Amino acid sequence: MAILESSAPVNHSGYSDNVYSGKQEHRDQVYGILEQNDLIPKHRIDSEVGWFYDVLGLDDMYFMLEKPETVAGHITALYGAELSSSNKSNPFNVAFESAYENSAMFIHNSVPGVSKTDGVSYEKKIDSEFLDISVPEKAFRVESYRSRGKVSKSLDASLRTYFINRCDFVNPEPKGDEVSDINQVSDRTFLAKATPSVLDLYSSVIAKVLSRTGPVIVSDELPSGEHRVVIGYRQRSTQGYFSALSDLYHYYSMFSSRKYVEQFSNGVTIISMYLDLAKHAKRLAASSGSSSNTSSSTGSPVLSASGAPVSIEDNVNQIKKEASLLFCIPNTPFQTLFKTGELSVQEAVYGYVGWIFAQHFLNRLGSEYATLVDILDPANPTDVEVLSKLKKRLRQETFTRELILDIMLRHRELLKDLYSHFAEMHYVQAEAPGSVADHLASRLKDDLHVSLSMQRLQDKAPLSTEDLRVKITRVTTNDHDAMVMRALLDFNEHVLKTNFYQPTKVALSFRMDTGFLPAIEYPTKPYGLFLVVGNEFRGFHVRFQDVARGGIRIVRSRNAEAFSINQRTLFDENYSLASTQHRKNKDIPEGGSKGTILLNMDAQDKPFVAFEKYVDAVLDLLLTGQSPGIKNRLVDRLGRNEILFFGPDEGTAGYMDWASQHARKRGAPFWKAFTTGKSQTMGGIPHDTYGMTTRSVHQYVLGIMRELELDESLCTKLQTGGPDGDLGSNEIKISHDRTTAIVDGSGVLYDPHGIDREELVRLATARQMIQHFDVSRLSPEGFRVLVDDFQVTLPDGTFVQDGLAFRNTFHLNPLASADFFVPCGGRPESVDINNVASLFDAEGTPRFKYVVEGANLFFTQDARLRLEKAGVHLFKDASANKGGVTSSSLEVLAALSFTDDEFSRLMCKQEDGSLPAFYQEYVADVQRFIEANAAREFACLWSESKRTGKPKSILSDELSVAIVELRKNLESTNLWDNAALRRLIMREALPKRLLKEVELDTVLARVPLNYLKAIFGAYLASHFVYEYGTDPGQFAFFEFMSRYSAKADEAN
Repeated sequence: MAILESSAPVNHSGYSDNVYSGKQEHRDQVYGILEQNDLIPKHRIDSEVGWFYDVLGLDDMYFMLEKPETVAGHITALYGAELSSSNKSNPFNVAFESAYENSAMFIHNSVPGVSKTDGVSYEKKIDSEFLDISVPEKAFRVESYRSRGKVSKSLDASLRTYFINRCDFVNPEPKGDEVSDINQVSDRTFLAKATPSVLDLYSSVIAKVLSRTGPVIVSDELPSGEHRVVIGYRQRSTQGYFSALSDLYHYYSMFSSRKYVEQFSNGVTIISMYLDLAKHAKRLAASSGSSSNTSSSTGSPVLSASGAPVSIEDNVNQIKKEASLLFCIPNTPFQTLFKTGELSVQEAVYGYVGWIFAQHFLNRLGSEYATLVDILDPANPTDVEVLSKLKKRLRQETFTRELILDIMLRHRELLKDLYSHFAEMHYVQAEAPGSVADHLASRLKDDLHVSLSMQRLQDKAPLSTEDLRVKITRVTTNDHDAMVMRALLDFNEHVLKTNFYQPTKVALSFRMDTGFLPAIEYPTKPYGLFLVVGNEFRGFHVRFQDVARGGIRIVRSRNAEAFSINQRTLFDENYSLASTQHRKNKDIPEGGSKGTILLNMDAQDKPFVAFEKYVDAVLDLLLTGQSPGIKNRLVDRLGRNEILFFGPDEGTAGYMDWASQHARKRGAPFWKAFTTGKSQTMGGIPHDTYGMTTRSVHQYVLGIMRELELDESLCTKLQTGGPDGDLGSNEIKISHDRTTAIVDGSGVLYDPHGIDREELVRLATARQMIQHFDVSRLSPEGFRVLVDDFQVTLPDGTFVQDGLAFRNTFHLNPLASADFFVPCGGRPESVDINNVASLFDAEGTPRFKYVVEGANLFFTQDARLRLEKAGVHLFKDASANKGGVTSSSLEVLAALSFTDDEFSRLMCKQEDGSLPAFYQEYVADVQRFIEANAAREFACLWSESKRTGKPKSILSDELSVAIVELRKNLESTNLWDNAALRRLIMREALPKRLLKEVELDTVLARVPLNYLKAIFGAYLASHFVYEYGTDPGQFAFFEFMSRYSAKADEAN
């Protein structure tokens, strides 16, 4: 490969020109090859070669990289294409490509300022094969040039060339200060070509990228009149961005003379585009300018509401703003309409979000389903299951993703109207105090006037909500079309806050009012709902009261079919998990919440990228923007500040430290408490290390044994969730029963005489799956079947065809019989009304006497009721599995009670690896809290079940509802205002070790008021209900409070 000449001149781009000293010799060789091939008339060869080398204006890099034989072929192909295009039925088309081991070149004809909507898209190919996959270990840089001449006299098109080369970094693995040193992290070719000014510019961009989440976008005007737009971002943090940016500047009738994509070994990508107006836009601007006296700052050179020209600066500014929106969602199913100018960037992205919203929230069950709900018995497990199955089928069969998209594409004018309505509500004329409204109007005039979608707002006033409803009814041709378009209107009406118009963002987030959720499907209305949409995912966050906490779960899909199922059930699963969490959280100040992140099929390998974007987008709505042009103040229709508390869940256990630190970097005052499940170096209390979840679950096992006078050593047990997991490992270590079967991710371990306890404890201590069990310790009747096993014969002669299927259904196998069944892991709804019969033997006797549901949602409610009706003592997840949430709640309390310095000194692992004495004593306090709460609830459930005869699964829900409702009612009383009572309750509710370290008055001053009130209400409500049950006497609460009032008076 030829190298750059050291004397190459520097152009206005800040890069040295590519100058090929062997170009004349190369040209002569091409001439000779063309003569030999005899495919071009000899009298035309000289003119064709001269035009190709001298007039077309290809960059010299092309001649450096391509062999004479290849260039001769390109000249011949261009000659043939021009001849063919003289026949009007054959359009002129050029598409050349060359690929090598570490480089590639692409060439195609291109009309300046116009996106290709048919044929091969080399930029998409470059995105998918080179840029989207670039990481420091294997990264590719791109140089792209537009030829200065036209491809033919008859066409206003030039050739666009792309040169891709694998990076050769100066320092492939920078450390410390080297990470921000551009001379260390750059590709050698880039360093040879870049001027000092470009190095300074890129250094500044790199520093901002490394310190910020999301793209860094800057621009400047060059002496040539072109505008350079430079965009920096972290590698693999977006996809398809290079090609999407071309569609963006084409939308504004601009073109690029050259583009560069530079990669850096610190994980940063920088794209530079050199932009100018296309000729047709310049002609329109000139003609508009000659016929209008309106200021050039009020319209667009392409589509202007006022007819006035707009300067190139206006277009560039708008491109910079919308580049951030494209970074979040580079490609959507509406992309073709964006390319052709039928939809703006905002309209296309809005359409995409609306499409996702409609997929999840179209109310498609209809009046017939409501009638069935009234007819069928909600207490009958079979009726409940029929309704559940019917609901799933109606959702699946009525509106598919494809049908919803087709309806939206057919009603694109309505889509534009709906976007105008969205902008009017959430940006243009949002309700706000006068000064804020004036400021927003000024921002609209200054910042958004060039956007074509905004010009449509200027052309005609957006329709009101009622007018839109009328228009939807008038324009749509059937009920299905109308329902889909009305779903978008519901979306507009219920968005309370969004970062859609935030200058920099990594994903789109929407704080929703939950009023649109139909009560027939979601009987308990959530307090708050967030919808988050990113390039790699979609996600939700649901909470059931203001102060709430729950885990964030990553949902993966093994194939397209699994993804389709996951996306259909995503919100319902999120809602159910949050609802269960809310019932589980009844003893603590935080209500229940849950977050879910569904990875797109092409992003299954990017869980952390999706989590980062999800967290940052939610923080956009929790924090007040303080950096104009980066994070502005948002239009707030909610009208109050919010705090969310996140915890670990499936796929996110290792991400909690990052989320807390990121909240700190974003300036969140609540950063210490933002996440639980952090490492001990950040003050976290790991549930698995201290067996927090197990301490609650096992209290129910011990409670059953105590009430029924059972000898634990003689009791048999089946356990799902193995010695590698948190709950499974600690259940093994804390129990002394005779465990006969364990099911985990690796397979099934079984021994009817009891699995060797010593070997189980060894695995639990090492956190290893049962595949590592020493099978020599099994009895002759015992066995181990792993998921990868095929055609296995068990000791009793049973033939197992497939180990994976055997593992997945072993809890339904007749061999899985025991006194106790303690699910410590497994998928939701592993036992439902369709398979619960498998838990009974041939005589109809349950195969388990006692069930303590450690795993969330392992049983459906109808399955629980069927088992309890048969005499099984069953304690559901919302009661048994609450040790972890109690631990996390007290971890949050410590974070809110201490200053940063105190927290670091008292709650964080020290540099020498030691844990502070306070930390260890506080953890012991937490363990006592968990066991006491579990014991109180067990006693209440046991006694209430004996008194009323009700199933414990029903009573568990009734307890939760009673406590939650009482907490809510207490908020409207003046009990908190009684200072003596307040201080008494808080002294009893707060951990003793915490109050020994921090004065009560200091805690009351530091912890947010709404959190303190939640502690106060949770303590009173839970203690009252556990003592008096779900159906207390008329004066029970008066009697209960009288005791506390007397103690408060005495203390005062």
